[in-house]
Amino acid sequence: MRSLTESLELAGTLAEVNVVPEEYARLLGYPRGHVLEGRARELAGWARNWYAEHGRPWFYARQAESFSLASGSIVIDGVPFTSQRLHTTLQQAEAYSVVLVAAGAGQEAEDESRRLWEDEKPDEYFFLEIFGSAVVEYLTTTTGARLCAWAEEQGIAVLPHYSPGYPDWNVAEQPRLLELMRRTRGTAFPSPVEVLDSGMLRPKKTLLAVFGLTRHTEHLRPLTSLIPCESCSFGPCQYRRAPYRRAPRAFGEQISTTPAVLDANARYSVNRKALARWAEERLSIRAAEDGSLTAIFRYEGTTCTNMGRPLAFNYHVKLGSREEGYPIREQRCVPAPGDTGHTYMCKYLLDSEALMAAIDQEKPLHGQRLNEVLDWHPELSVAGCFCEPASRQRKWALVLETLHYALVQQESAQDTEIA
Repeated sequence: MRSLTESLELAGTLAEVNVVPEEYARLLGYPRGHVLEGRARELAGWARNWYAEHGRPWFYARQAESFSLASGSIVIDGVPFTSQRLHTTLQQAEAYSVVLVAAGAGQEAEDESRRLWEDEKPDEYFFLEIFGSAVVEYLTTTTGARLCAWAEEQGIAVLPHYSPGYPDWNVAEQPRLLELMRRTRGTAFPSPVEVLDSGMLRPKKTLLAVFGLTRHTEHLRPLTSLIPCESCSFGPCQYRRAPYRRAPRAFGEQISTTPAVLDANARYSVNRKALARWAEERLSIRAAEDGSLTAIFRYEGTTCTNMGRPLAFNYHVKLGSREEGYPIREQRCVPAPGDTGHTYMCKYLLDSEALMAAIDQEKPLHGQRLNEVLDWHPELSVAGCFCEPASRQRKWALVLETLHYALVQQESAQDTEIA
């Protein structure tokens, strides 16, 4: 591995990763301060041990050869990108360069997760999947910390990282960014990575990011949004400029603001008019005393055969409280009361038990926060029936996006009333 101080290019795999238990618990959907017990603790330990033995985490980082901001575009090594938020961040900080970073949990973890799912071990699948996400966060954080150490020696500062798929950066630009990163200088890209038509990376536990560099460190204090430390969990860092936002607060400290847990500027897979209509006509939400929410979404479609018989399914979703980030606690998809149309689906006629069991077992994004639906891009399917997995996954995405949209509108209305 080359030294960062010599060429601003480094790459490699790690022998081990030190995922902080609190960060892993957060990604699992547990509230701050929660201590895993029983089966959850057993599964978390198993996932950590499996990854320590079989996982191959990797990372890559290099400084761009050229960088400029022009006409709303961010031009890196001659390749233009469009993100108003990233453009504003780099412009406000008077960034003079950027560092391209890629990190991944490796193909091995994804292969094992798929095997666990196929072996009908959803609990093990979920805990290993989430550990892979925690590994990517760890790699991004530690790579950023190494950049900060180098920057401190140079009298410059590193800005918060930003990635395609984040608010105001279309995930469709991900292929260009990956191709740009592959223009390595003296170090080969550590791991095979490809981009699907949806913009999703494969292996999916992979992240591409851009870190800005600025010589104007005095800007970071008045422009607190430019301080990366607030989102960096690297505890040993000696270059910290601000406290980590998720760190435990001092006893008695008052929290004056309520942070957003849903992206109000979300990019949905369908237009907002459709979501607004579905939220009004098909969705009902009920709040419990503990802050949890129970939602029911009625889906109406038709079979693809037998003269297009109408059918209806009810989607039941239970979310944790807002303070927990609306984690998806329970999911269920069942025929609506009185519906007979589903019995005319071709797969139902072939093997009704197998089809209904598959529908019952599928719980995409279970345990994750509702906001994660924005980064989930299942295969596009317009079929009205439930015969194929792709069709069922697409319907779940529409249900969760509608629920996300409805809650964003609800929170926006509450904020307006308070103001």
